[in-house]
Amino acid sequence: MNTYVGFNKDKHGMTQLGRIVLDGWLFGFIAETEDCAGWDLGRMQGLMERVQAEWDKYANLPSRLPPELRERHAAIYAKAMDQARGKGWDPELGDDE
Repeated sequence: MNTYVGFNKDKHGMTQLGRIVLDGWLFGFIAETEDCAGWDLGRMQGLMERVQAEWDKYANLPSRLPPELRERHAAIYAKAMDQARGKGWDPELGDDE
């Protein structure tokens, strides 16, 4: 059975599944202490669908989030990107490069 390694053990966290975890935190679907380690892909798909439905309300644009969510998004993503850079992530490269 395929399972997700979890945000904290993800290659650098800025993968597709890592971003689902970040957005799950953003919208309060999962606690920030939950990194989804060991979740099967079906469970991750369920979280992804909830996240996508929520983003659809804001046209998938952080700038359209209400002020408190916009600030939370900025804080969550700034921290995640700092950690990812520490793991060698380069935002200029694709995940397969």
